[in-house]
Amino acid sequence: MRDMKFGAFLAPHHPIGEHPTLQLRSDLDLVEHLDRLGLDEFWCGEHHSTGWEVIASPELFLAAAAERTHRIRLGTGVVSLPYHHPFMVAQRLVQLDHQSQGRLIFGSGPGALPSDAHTLGVDPMVLRDRQDEAMGIIRRLFEGGDRFSYECEWFKLNEAKLQLLPLQRDMEFAVASMVSPSGMTLAGKHGAGVLSIGSTTKAGLQALPLQWSFAEESAGKHGRTVDRSMWRVVMSWHIAETRDKARQEAKEGLFRHNNEYTVGTLATS
Repeated sequence: MRDMKFGAFLAPHHPIGEHPTLQLRSDLDLVEHLDRLGLDEFWCGEHHSTGWEVIASPELFLAAAAERTHRIRLGTGVVSLPYHHPFMVAQRLVQLDHQSQGRLIFGSGPGALPSDAHTLGVDPMVLRDRQDEAMGIIRRLFEGGDRFSYECEWFKLNEAKLQLLPLQRDMEFAVASMVSPSGMTLAGKHGAGVLSIGSTTKAGLQALPLQWSFAEESAGKHGRTVDRSMWRVVMSWHIAETRDKARQEAKEGLFRHNNEYTVGTLATS
């Protein structure tokens, strides 16, 4: 039996009206505290348009977190690959892997917010295919070897080769998954881990029993393997001395998040 591990996924949600500088400092303090508590991983991702999730570069945030921590692994949860040239993503990840002394986990996604894609002028229908394509290129760059060229409809490489390879010999890749099978299928294709973000919803929880089969089926088709120990299930927690006290302490913040962000922001983004 494998030991269960624990980590923290921070979007992070900063309610509009709170001072962003103080919030970012608080986020870094939190990572440092989680490291002291002995948690295994910390994840944060990028968002660009809702006003609530103000980290535009998880690599930049995690570089600061790496200087404050010692053992906790640091995951990009996630880099939205369709919004970036894959070569530039690969270079930033390599630098972060060295700065964190090999504690980086590379999590990627297609971009969760329609408003981000709209702002950047990217067709939402091409996001998942672009993530798939970029993952393959980044893995090839990480492996080193000969220079190669590549051209598609959204980026081009001429005799590409990284100046520096990751500190980790085989950096772990992870893919964000919601309710549909697309994330799991992509993880299987690339032999990547999974970050099940949709499990915070009723539909997401109901979908979990079937999710892993999609990853295994896809892995088999592409000559890859997937390992359940690399499957992260994201859930919301508030811990207190009793259930009633936890509900009382979390109530105000949860209602504000649900009413202002989930309903008021995401529904109109």
